[in-house]
Amino acid sequence: MSVAARPVGIWGAVLLPIDQAGEIDWGALAGEVEILCRSDVAGIYTNGSAGEFHNQTDAEFGRIAETVADIAGKFDMPFQIGVSCTNPRVARTRLDMARSLGPSAIQFTLPDWWPPSWDEVQRFVGGLQDVAQDMPLVIYNPPHAKVQISLEQLGVLRGIAPGLVGAKLAGGNEDWYARRRELGDGFAVFVPGHSVAFGRPLGANGSYSNVACLSPNGAVRLWDLIASDPAAAISLETCIVQFLKKNVMPLAQARGLSDPALDKLLAAAGGWGPIGPRLLWPYSFATTAEVDQISRAARRELPELF
Repeated sequence: MSVAARPVGIWGAVLLPIDQAGEIDWGALAGEVEILCRSDVAGIYTNGSAGEFHNQTDAEFGRIAETVADIAGKFDMPFQIGVSCTNPRVARTRLDMARSLGPSAIQFTLPDWWPPSWDEVQRFVGGLQDVAQDMPLVIYNPPHAKVQISLEQLGVLRGIAPGLVGAKLAGGNEDWYARRRELGDGFAVFVPGHSVAFGRPLGANGSYSNVACLSPNGAVRLWDLIASDPAAAISLETCIVQFLKKNVMPLAQARGLSDPALDKLLAAAGGWGPIGPRLLWPYSFATTAEVDQISRAARRELPELF
């Protein structure tokens, strides 16, 4: 697998617009995908945590994947399809289906109802490689995954699955990035959007970005600023972290809102597309008043993103 196959830059999550009946609004989804394809992001992806992959039927998965592939293809926008599922056999079947849509890569999580042992992780990833053939793979291993994969284990998995070109990880300190660089230039490490300014000079290749949930083009401006004015980028990133701690995390703590609920709150507050805060049943979500509160705070405290 060539270095060129690895993803880079800021990628935007495809979030699910949910109507008042609690169902996916397919017209709004198509509109959202078109907006993202017209934005400055490097690519888009389905079925991360914010895309509610954990709460989709097989029919919904297929329709989401086909909608994104169709619209992204018209705009020549790179896209990744997430095939993540708690059932590893279903994930493998979804991968086989998604290959036919011609994505830039396939994202996957590890099975999580019964967290796999290391031997089982290797067997699972090897099985996905068998199905993927020459399709690049990206492992989605954020901090809330039940099984955390170390950088050293990623090196082993790359030997098992040569098509594994990237990973979404929590990131770390300078020592962590020194070990990340041992994975080589052919492997992409994506970190959270609120830590990419710190990470890019040390070896982060991009972000499946929570900041892009708030403002896709604003997240790209931060990414570009890292190259042109690293000190200004770190200053802006510090403001983003403070904004999240001051305004967003208290809602998570007081109301028990999940990470997907917080990401959709940011998207609704950003106002860039037809995304409301509602999640698929039975999960809780932010209120209209909370969306308005975050929207005002974001524009007051992070004007650079808008």
